Amino acid sequence: MRNNTGNKPILVLGGTGHYGRYIVRSLLEKGEPVRVLSRNAANARKILGDGPKIIEGDITSRESVVESLNGVKAVVISVSAFTPKLIRKLKLIERDSVLMVMEEAQKAGVSRLVYISVYDIREDLLRKLNIQFGSAQIKLEIEAALAKSEFNWTVLGAAPSMEIFFAMIRGDTMTVPGGGPPALPTVSPVDLGEIAAQTVLRYDLGGKRFRVTGPEALSFPEAAKRISDVTGKTIRFRKIPLLPLKIVSVLVWPFNPYLRYLLGFVKLMNNFPQDIAAQIPVDHQLLVETFDYTPTTLEMEARRRIELS
Repeated sequence: MRNNTGNKPILVLGGTGHYGRYIVRSLLEKGEPVRVLSRNAANARKILGDGPKIIEGDITSRESVVESLNGVKAVVISVSAFTPKLIRKLKLIERDSVLMVMEEAQKAGVSRLVYISVYDIREDLLRKLNIQFGSAQIKLEIEAALAKSEFNWTVLGAAPSMEIFFAMIRGDTMTVPGGGPPALPTVSPVDLGEIAAQTVLRYDLGGKRFRVTGPEALSFPEAAKRISDVTGKTIRFRKIPLLPLKIVSVLVWPFNPYLRYLLGFVKLMNNFPQDIAAQIPVDHQLLVETFDYTPTTLEMEARRRIELS
């Protein structure tokens, strides 16, 4: 059932981010008016072009949020503070500000909300790995708040971006702390953007949570081989121990907390539950049955990157 609330815009929060820019692009391709809240309008324009309306402001500012929500028909929340520059504001941006957005959206009469979360969250695994308050716990809290709300909400639990494979390649070597799990779900940002755009335009997906993944789970050695096959350049796989990263993260914690959060992500990645990985074909089939898109394989993503370079 399509969202037929006239020509009102859709607000994309985090619209210049890794996933957000593809959500904006997919909505614009569908002829939808899009609004983006950005701390730097000039930079947002460079990333997104002239298609969306850019409101310069900060998601941590109630005034900016109220302005950005005025007259919109739906909201997509794809915010992340998982960067060296923003990591000290993780709780403020990913939790406090998102809860404030939900509060103001209700006041503004906006009922449709799509939240980009993580693929799956297991509290027992977080405790086992001694991962303290971070992004995963925050997303648990936001999802719980949505479940209790009156929004027509949908959660998209996004697998790690396929960018994770390419980001670990330097020269002819893919270097992976811990080596990675036997199988890890990943998704092209193109697919996530398209699925999120279709989701926010439908009102029949309320109260649902989708795991958003590519067609298959891959290990890092297998990804290195497949990227090699596409590029024609042999990419060697190299596993490095986690201990040096652990030591450095402890030493620099007061000055650079980003490394501590990065270590938490790496630990979660290396311990990705393989029973969840075994469900990826089922999760992906549900996406194919629910949404109209052509899934991107790792090979397709590698070719896309070559074309863009």
